[in-house]
Amino acid sequence: MKKSWSLWSLSLGIVFLLASCTPSAHIEKDDTTDFTQYKTFAWIEKDGKAKANNNNSLAEQKIKDAVNQELQKTAGWKEAKRNPDVLLSYDVLVERSVKQTTDPVYSRPFTRTFYNPYSRRFINVWYPSQFMGYDNSDVPVREGTVTISMIDADSDKTVWQGWSTAEVDSRKMTSKEIQSSVKAIFRKFDIAKR
Repeated sequence: MKKSWSLWSLSLGIVFLLASCTPSAHIEKDDTTDFTQYKTFAWIEKDGKAKANNNNSLAEQKIKDAVNQELQKTAGWKEAKRNPDVLLSYDVLVERSVKQTTDPVYSRPFTRTFYNPYSRRFINVWYPSQFMGYDNSDVPVREGTVTISMIDADSDKTVWQGWSTAEVDSRKMTSKEIQSSVKAIFRKFDIAKR
């Protein structure tokens, strides 16, 4: 019984640890749009032209592959070169930020020696550590934000946008961080399941 309790608490701790490591994601969508009508998509460039397969950077290709995989898996959409239903655009931003940390502060435990005149002995009294308050500090961090936008190809109206922000280790997001952010965004892509 005791062994199963400790195993259960360990697994619960691991679940909470993994849940705290995933990036937070947010979405905005046009409630008047019927997303069940969409079956195909294509990527666009920043200036609005359809993107040809020319020399793309590796990070750009990782984002596109991750989004393509999630769209095919969650909604069954396929990438189309001609007459797509939805145009996709992405943006990646890595910026410096400040994270506030709060750490509890405790006093050091100590021992005092008293003399008891009635018993003529010295007595050691141990005082445990005590809570003294919190130590607040600012830690510089880098935050990476991935934004994915869906635009209706016929009306040129943005119908869905999802973004995810997470702490990153360097000036550029790694492929693992990109994959994690895209998955976090598409966990909220429930419009295809209607």
